[in-house]
Amino acid sequence: MTMNKRRFLGTTVLGALAGAASLPAAARKGSSAKAAARSPVLLTVSGLIGPGNRGPFDPVLDQLMAKQKLSFSKAHTFEFGALAALPSVTINPTLEYDRRPHTLSGPLLADVMAAAGAPATPKTTYFVRAIDGYAAPITAAEATERRFIVATHLDGQPMALGGLGPLWTIYDADRVPEMAARPLGERFARCPWATYHVEVKNA
Repeated sequence: MTMNKRRFLGTTVLGALAGAASLPAAARKGSSAKAAARSPVLLTVSGLIGPGNRGPFDPVLDQLMAKQKLSFSKAHTFEFGALAALPSVTINPTLEYDRRPHTLSGPLLADVMAAAGAPATPKTTYFVRAIDGYAAPITAAEATERRFIVATHLDGQPMALGGLGPLWTIYDADRVPEMAARPLGERFARCPWATYHVEVKNA
């Protein structure tokens, strides 16, 4: 997926963020002192999951999700610490942006889904969504076979929002023969950078 195919933080995202910033203080009081002490949520998983660790979609506070027509009755959220607590995997794919190999590390997508209580059946598909609304379907089988990771670090450094992070769902295309044979620009169409939401479905 090339940069010019995705207008990162486009009009929709900026409008959503502006809307969230303009909420009155009363509407933001749902953030208790306990919640304020927590790290920000980086990833939200909804759909076919376990009991979850947060309540339903909130059309007032979940402004970006509202703009992208998302909704759920429950979800499982991950802060950076929760992702870092999972076993980390390192990959070294050649990236299309500079045509050089880079080191990316983070937990396996399959492990993140398992931690959220998601199934991994032949029908299970993870719809991985980026902050700009771009969504890519990855089957549970593909997640395992290609060893997709939810990368938190690029070349040893945390990834910034506004760049490729803070999370990037990606695999090592160089190690998948049928993908390595393709041009670089065709290898990562199902690797949304700036991943922030995954919806689990039977597709």
